Amino acid sequence: MSIAIVLGTRPEIIKMAPVIRECRRRGLEHFVIHTGQHYSYEMDRVFFEELELQPAEYNLDAGSGTHAEQTGRIMSGVEKVLMKREPDVVLVQGDTNTVLAGALAAAKLHINVGHVEAGLRSYDRSMPEEINRVVADHISDYLFAPTEGSRANLLKEGIAAEKISVTGNTIVDSVYQSREIASRKATAIRDLGLSPGEYFLATAHRAENVDSRERLEEIVRGLELIERELGMPVIFPMHPRTRKMAKEFGLALDGIRAVEPLGFLEFLQIEACARLVLTDSGGVQEEACILGVPCVTLRENTERPETVDVGANVLAGMGAAGVLASAREMLSRRRTWKNPYGNGMAGRMIATICEGLLGEMRIPTESTITGYDDKVQKIKAS
Repeated sequence: MSIAIVLGTRPEIIKMAPVIRECRRRGLEHFVIHTGQHYSYEMDRVFFEELELQPAEYNLDAGSGTHAEQTGRIMSGVEKVLMKREPDVVLVQGDTNTVLAGALAAAKLHINVGHVEAGLRSYDRSMPEEINRVVADHISDYLFAPTEGSRANLLKEGIAAEKISVTGNTIVDSVYQSREIASRKATAIRDLGLSPGEYFLATAHRAENVDSRERLEEIVRGLELIERELGMPVIFPMHPRTRKMAKEFGLALDGIRAVEPLGFLEFLQIEACARLVLTDSGGVQEEACILGVPCVTLRENTERPETVDVGANVLAGMGAAGVLASAREMLSRRRTWKNPYGNGMAGRMIATICEGLLGEMRIPTESTITGYDDKVQKIKAS
């Protein structure tokens, strides 16, 4: 049996790392296709090394372009590899153009598609990610939903229950595994001269936020208000796109400590020690929730509603006053929420399901994985 793992962005590397590690641990034949959606593999090589993963076997260097151009290049490149290697299943993760192209290429070759993090919905079709995740879900054969809410979304759209497994979210596995690596390697707290619990952490990178002068200006003003009114520094690792647009718009970052982008381990270290996180990133919403750090989401909607439901997150919208008010609200809450994304066994569950695709193995439920000791009890999915 052979498994192809298609990824092309750093968040995908982070979330697929537990699956890759588990395939390696079990001795399952697998290979990684790196599409180069955000960066060339040479730029991401350090990311694989940092997370102690083996190198990608195929590197497509798809590069940027319009959505159609990029998706087409990725689809063509993935198709060539799949025709050569003929894997039994192709795994994609999330909602990027890589996911859409990888799933389409596999489905048209009649290869089983497994979608990791299936069933997320913002119900906002102005976001290209929403279109990608919906299409990928509907052409996948195995849908690995992170929560019961995600499963319910899929069922409402008519996807057969037997295709869906609630596995938990691989970000939990990745956070647990990566914190151990970070404890050995990361030095960001020391290098930036920070004290745990005495700073706020902010990120912003989404095109709908940073490409709009009005929206980016409101976010920056909100962060400035927080620094001034709440009396702690705001650490802002700036995405290259965000820095470029802030410069074009002539936005001063008064009182905000803008720093260069951080590697995942360095970012995870300062995220875990922050007093509060402000972000427009879906992945950071999840990480903060798992780490027990209050989060303010700089958006009007989220495909991670579980973080809001458990009290770990609040939607601030774009207005500066709303951002400040949301920060005050989250700082007043107790950090007693329960992590809604599982117990850190998602990677093992996904590998178990893939391992059984060619045999009679039945799909496990999350309850059978608790206390996992390498002998997974397999029960038939309802």
